[in-house]
Formats: sequence, C-alpha cells, structure tokens
Amino acid sequence: MKIAFVGKGGSGKTTLSSLFVRHLAATKVPVVAVDADINQHLGAALGLDEAEAAALPAMGDRLPLIKEYLRGSNPRIASAETMIKTTPPGEGSRLLRVGEDNPVYDACARPVELDGGTVRLMVTGPFTDADLGVACYHSKTGAVELCLNHLVDGRGEYVVVDMTAGSDSFASGMFTRFDITFLVAEPTRKGVSVYRQYKEYARDFGVVLKVVGNKVQGQDDVDFLRAEVGDDLLVTVGHSDWVRAMEKGRPPRFELLEDANNSALRALRIAADATYELRDAERYMSQMVHFHLKNADAWGNARAGVDLAAQVDPGFVLGGGVTAPV
Repeated sequence: MKIAFVGKGGSGKTTLSSLFVRHLAATKVPVVAVDADINQHLGAALGLDEAEAAALPAMGDRLPLIKEYLRGSNPRIASAETMIKTTPPGEGSRLLRVGEDNPVYDACARPVELDGGTVRLMVTGPFTDADLGVACYHSKTGAVELCLNHLVDGRGEYVVVDMTAGSDSFASGMFTRFDITFLVAEPTRKGVSVYRQYKEYARDFGVVLKVVGNKVQGQDDVDFLRAEVGDDLLVTVGHSDWVRAMEKGRPPRFELLEDANNSALRALRIAADATYELRDAERYMSQMVHFHLKNADAWGNARAGVDLAAQVDPGFVLGGGVTAPV
C-alpha cells in the first residue's frame, strides 16, 4: 500500500506519519518510510539523533544511480540522462518491490530499529544553500516520484511518504501515486484550507482522501472539522504525553502510547488496507502517462533534447502481470 501524509506546515503530519510507521513496524510488516518534506524531520521523529539523521543518504544526490537502475533494458529510454521524474516504466524497466534488496535501497535506504521492528528509511535530502537560486525542491522529490512510478507493492506491504507541506504536492503527478492520502488538519480555518485545495485539485483523479484531525481539544473542535470536511473526517487526535516525550528525545516504549491514539492508528491502517480492492492498474498507468506527457511538453523535452513521449510503452501496465528483468 502506498500512503501519503500531507497538510499545512505545523499541522503535525510528520509526527502522525512517524506514529503510523511505528504502528506498522510493531506488527512486523514490510515498511519503507520516505521523507519527502523540505524540512526533513521524519528521521528525528523515528528516533534518530541529529548526527544519524544528517548521515542519511539523500535520494536527490543519487538520482543518476536510481535512473540507471530503473531504466534496465527498456529500449524506449536511450539513456538515464533522458529520464525525468515522470518517466513511466515499460517492457525491460526494472521495478522496485518493498521487501527486496536492490541497488536503489543499498544506496538510498537505511534500516531504522524501532520498538516493534525495523523499517527502511529513505530521504530526499535537505534543501541546501547550494540550491538557492538554481533549483527548486521538486528536483529532489523527483527521485521519490520516479521510484513510486516503478514500484510494485502488494497487500500487507507499506510505503509511507511524509510529503512536503501545503499544496506543493501538486507540482507534479506524484499526488496520484498513492492508494490513500491522509490529510492532517488542525481545527482552524487555516487548518482546513489545505484540505479544500487538495480536494479540488484531486477531484478528477480518483484520489482517496481522508482527514486526520490533529490537536483536537474537545467536541467543539470535532464538530468544526466535521462541518468543514464532512465524511472525509476519519479520526481525530488530541494531546499525547507519549508524543511530548518523543519530541524531547525520550520516547517511552511504543506499547505505552495512549489507547485513544492507538485506536486512531488502527483506523488509519484499516482505511489504507480497504483501498487495496479499489486499485485500477490501467487507470494508474494512464495517469502516469498523462503527467509524463504534460511535463514533457512543459519542460522535459527541452531539457532532455529528445521527444519524451517516445518513452511511453503503450502496451505496458504496471502491476498488470508484466515481468521486469532481474
């Protein structure tokens, strides 16, 4: 299952995504956690100290390796240099699987030991002073999108992505790459404004969107969120002593998380698992192609110096039974 956490800055999406990753890890299922937020706090939220978090390999710095591996023997892609973030897989492309070992994970993923198990953590890398004036953060998150485009995942396997804040997720087609998107919203007008933007942008793409109300202090907050987002409100979360201790760098054992918050995490997993039956491989592939062609026309063809529409394999459907090379 591919799961995104989105929301405005300060909404608590990184904290909630880290709690969800811990919840999954406690049940011993395969998990890949990805920090695609410009602020890069997921590692710390999963218990890494400052030095450990800083030492995580940045996916953005390893983009040539990622492209070369995923290209495989696909005859429609002349070279890794012509691949862009939206390049779709085709016959001969190498695909990624959650539980396998491969050169992309070797280069970009690091194991993180949690109370209940181990997860793979991948990070896009921070936006540095060297990027100012010459790059946008989407050039880094492009590595995540390319990997998601080539990912084959099954029931009981999880990829959890902490996305960049606000509506920046719509700068490419990555918002359509997920089985479910959890939008973390505070019970304020600003808190639900991102929800309205996301709902509007995602309307025509079949995006499954559920709201997680955060920092909820009472029934009035619940009523406010329900009035603003309706049935999209899945669960609400309030104050947590466990989270406060975690933010101080002294997290108790995860099994001591409050019952109400454990129940909320179980509800998130139930909602995510329920979307498995909604998967439509042909629609997923057509959306991938749609955004690839759109990006190719807008900037990709000029940058690559070739017509990137030729990269589309019309007979290929990701997850449709086509076997990738070893």
